[in-house]
Amino acid sequence: MEKITFVNPDTLEEDEFFVVEETKVNGTKYLFVTEKEDEDCDAYILKEVEQGEDELVYEMVEEDTELSAVGKIFAELIEDADVKY
Repeated sequence: MEKITFVNPDTLEEDEFFVVEETKVNGTKYLFVTEKEDEDCDAYILKEVEQGEDELVYEMVEEDTELSAVGKIFAELIEDADVKY
């Protein structure tokens, strides 16, 4: 499972996440990520907001309508997971 590093631009703190699944909706790339690879844990949906030369910029999806719509897609893609959004 691919691991990515998420850097908070305000604090420069780093968090690592495991990419469980990815999809594109209306040309926007979304990632479904978890904090742990093989255990029950919180999951997050990240949205690609910018693509630079050497890095991709993602932000956490927080808007309820967008989160619900993309959450439903990931719930269908990840059959063995209990996705609640």
